[in-house]
Amino acid sequence: MATEFTGTGDPARSMALLWRVPLNGAARPGPRPTLDVDRIVAAAVRLADAEGLAALSMRRVATDLGVGAMTLYSHVPGKGELVDLMLDAVLAELYPDEALVVAGDWRNRLSTVARANWDFFVRHPWALHLATGRPPLGPHLMRKYELELRAVDGLGLPEVEMDLLVTLVTGFVRGAVGGVQEKADAERVTGITEDQWWAATEPYVAQVLDAERFPTAARVGPVAGEELGAGDPRRSFEFGLDRLLDGIGVLVGQKR
Repeated sequence: MATEFTGTGDPARSMALLWRVPLNGAARPGPRPTLDVDRIVAAAVRLADAEGLAALSMRRVATDLGVGAMTLYSHVPGKGELVDLMLDAVLAELYPDEALVVAGDWRNRLSTVARANWDFFVRHPWALHLATGRPPLGPHLMRKYELELRAVDGLGLPEVEMDLLVTLVTGFVRGAVGGVQEKADAERVTGITEDQWWAATEPYVAQVLDAERFPTAARVGPVAGEELGAGDPRRSFEFGLDRLLDGIGVLVGQKR
């Protein structure tokens, strides 16, 4: 799936829409319109959840809402701004209980952050295909950043290292959860499951695998295959998260 970029719309318009603050400073009085930004964004999110970002267009969202495309443009100027609004909107789902993000020791807090981000990407896999180097600085993204920084506050880390730790953990999650989407995409494209693919491939692998040429692979592969089957992205994630937190523990210990 092709990558979409946040921050491709007009920055001033995007910020005004994200924060629901009119560019001229004051909303015009009058009756509430039957179509508004919230309804447009909700329809776009439903579309992306169901069919991915490749299906997203202003025209398609308008069709789903039963209006003309030009009607959408009177509320959201383009797809760039819409993508920003979509991401900020779904980020509101993160951390419904804010107290959990700052509860317990730093390891528990970062585990909460990592698992919440995992669940978020599983619910909205299209967000994995957004390059956010120019992030949509809306209220929900800022709340996410604030809470994740609190998870590493009080550890004696410089501010820059606090930011880097948050980026490290969330970046790890983003990479790890990609395995879930890859499995789903492969099944959709090929029409067979990963288990079915391995079942069809395994007899040939057993025939050609040369234990003298690949002794380590011949020893480890069958054991891993028996234990892990066709691969378990969640198990890989939990293993990697524990190792990542172990490494962070070394850094935290150095600061004390």
